[in-house]
Amino acid sequence: MDHGLTQDIVQETLLKAWKNPAILERGEDAVRAWLFTVARNLLVDHRRSARFRRESPTEFLPEVSSPDQTDAMLDAWMISDVLATLSEAHRRAIVSAYYLGNSVAEIAKAEGVAVGTVKSRLHYAMASLRLALQERGAGQ
Repeated sequence: MDHGLTQDIVQETLLKAWKNPAILERGEDAVRAWLFTVARNLLVDHRRSARFRRESPTEFLPEVSSPDQTDAMLDAWMISDVLATLSEAHRRAIVSAYYLGNSVAEIAKAEGVAVGTVKSRLHYAMASLRLALQERGAGQ
């Protein structure tokens, strides 16, 4: 039996004894027997109740709720779709700068182009992304 139910049964038994003070005037053995009988009856009533048949207490939940990730997944899907509309050079610049965290100088060195070229690619790629997102009703 779980600890909470045990406490409830004891509390309800003592409440019944408090409401019937004449019981306490009997002999010690009679009071003890009465208390055990009341506790037993309360437990039987609990076991027969619809609540007991429908609920089963457990220490561990079968599943843990988590925040809804639908919006994040849809956003990622849309960004992926929009990135696919860019030219290869523009897509590499955006991914390298915004997803991989590379600086303009690092991108220029890796691509073998001037820093100004990378800045230009990022500028035009962002403009294209903004337009594509607006066409899909997502950008502003």
